[in-house]
Amino acid sequence: MRIIFSRKGFDSAAGGGPSPIVDGVPVSLPIPSGGHSRTTYGDLGLGEHARAASRGKLGAADACHHDPMFTGDGRCLFGQCGAAQTHLANQGVGVGDVFVFFGLFRAPDGDPHHRIFGYQRIGEIVDLTACEDVRKAELAALGHPHALGMHAKNDVIYIGEGRTATRASDALRLTVAEGPPSLWNRPSWLRRGGLSYHDRADRWLRGGRLRSVARGQEFVADIGRRHAPREWLDGVLAEIKA
Repeated sequence: MRIIFSRKGFDSAAGGGPSPIVDGVPVSLPIPSGGHSRTTYGDLGLGEHARAASRGKLGAADACHHDPMFTGDGRCLFGQCGAAQTHLANQGVGVGDVFVFFGLFRAPDGDPHHRIFGYQRIGEIVDLTACEDVRKAELAALGHPHALGMHAKNDVIYIGEGRTATRASDALRLTVAEGPPSLWNRPSWLRRGGLSYHDRADRWLRGGRLRSVARGQEFVADIGRRHAPREWLDGVLAEIKA
């Protein structure tokens, strides 16, 4: 089994600032659309939040890349392509593995930090380059940007159970209390060699801390049959569902 730490939403490079925490709830702002979108920030009720987080560069009328897409019935659709999808494939990510979505957030009176805001347990992987037109049309009807237009030669959509957090609890915060955002409190089960893109020794610090990479989307931990990572994941999912 694999746990994939998947970076999503606004940050200083994509969007211009952290996603907000509104009335105690983390609200992940989708990144601006680079094309193949028919969803605006206004459509999602996020126009004012996008304007504030981007310092006025984006607003209700601007198109966004609505992905991951949480459907409201307990499902999540998440598209990936290009180098990031190649990495997931090379790492053997498949049905039964779990994406743990995290991003940069800030409460009105708080500091920017990384936190987990949602998850998806993979139930199906749709290869958009090979699936039937009827299947692609079904996904396009939902407005998923990867189904509306090909982003790369290896476009896929992961589908499965998924939810977003209803509260910004400390249990879902990755960043250490004093920051910076990329300095994490790592789970005790996560050790050097156990997370893709994080092999350098200087990233694994004393005191159970991890200096996460500044760029990249998908970081894969192959947990095999170990119990400790599963217990940690069960706790994270329970916190999201609470």
